[in-house]
Amino acid sequence: MSGTDLGRYLDEVTAIAVEAGKLTLKYRRDPRVAEKGDHGDDTSPVTDADLAADQYITEHLTALDSQIPIISEESKSADYATRKNWRRFWLVDPLDGTKEFVRGSDEFTVNIALIDNVEPVLGVIYVPARELLYYAEKGGGSWRRRGDGKPVRIFSSVPDLSKGLTVVESKSHPSPEWEDYLKDFPVKERVSTGSSLKFCLVAEGLADIYPRMNPTMEWDVAAGDCIYRNSARLGQRKSSLTYNKPTVKNGHCEKRQIRHGVQVNEG
Repeated sequence: MSGTDLGRYLDEVTAIAVEAGKLTLKYRRDPRVAEKGDHGDDTSPVTDADLAADQYITEHLTALDSQIPIISEESKSADYATRKNWRRFWLVDPLDGTKEFVRGSDEFTVNIALIDNVEPVLGVIYVPARELLYYAEKGGGSWRRRGDGKPVRIFSSVPDLSKGLTVVESKSHPSPEWEDYLKDFPVKERVSTGSSLKFCLVAEGLADIYPRMNPTMEWDVAAGDCIYRNSARLGQRKSSLTYNKPTVKNGHCEKRQIRHGVQVNEG
């Protein structure tokens, strides 16, 4: 997929993410919360904001290019027999960090990614309550924009292990396994934040690594993975994540894989 093709989509997709984010803010005062089956035995919360943003994003991505299929957290996905033949598709998490949203935190995001040949080639993360936008396209770098301000290119950095690591971690998934996991590494600082903001902290050099102990879904990580991959000063950062697997669930991070960057196993 050429840079010209990606550029044709990028402005439209960032605008879609921003408008969907504004829509979620209308539900902050009194979010109606229900429980849904989460592609397995577990359940997770869903609100009117999730569903409204999902509808808005789906309608506008379809209008943008009706030939590209969509996988969204809040919509029924095609089975693998159908989607295994897809080369290109959208991965959408219309409201990432629903638990933070319900608690009244501002650490929730809108995530949209374009997958091409199992790789995220375009990624957009919008933080509605902060009017903060992150985005990237393959070969075009990673960027941050506040409100209507000028976009600023962001870069991840290779950590100096002798000075210790800044580790970004989840607010919603603490565990004894996580505490045990960190014992083997020179941790200087632990930064706790919600949603896909963890990817953004690594991508802009404010954190060194994001190990994820709990499983994730492909739509949880695709946009952030794209922003991280393109945050290098030259070329791309490596990532072990791939997309459109038979199951769209990713596994947990293993100690042997610790290195600079985002640590989420592909399953």
